[in-house]
Amino acid sequence: MSAYFIVTIYMDEMLDRTPYDSYIEQVKPIVESFGGEYLVRTEDITAFTSERTPDRMIIIRFPSREKLDECFASEEYRRIMALRTECVKTNAFITEGL
Repeated sequence: MSAYFIVTIYMDEMLDRTPYDSYIEQVKPIVESFGGEYLVRTEDITAFTSERTPDRMIIIRFPSREKLDECFASEEYRRIMALRTECVKTNAFITEGL
């Protein structure tokens, strides 16, 4: 069964975005090497509620939960993770489905 990684990203305009842009460039081939397929990767978001709208949203489909877990536990991913965690706030979700 496919597993989906869904993340909303909130950027602080006071922080330099350069490290996060480097993360974006480096993470895609890592995700794809574990069978991840980007379904959504955008900063063009329309909110239907008055709550805070994220600056970016990503949805990735993996062939299985095991592949998703392997990806984000991999040494390759751990090497670049700080480029994201030091510049942006995120809410991430994992779900399984069709």
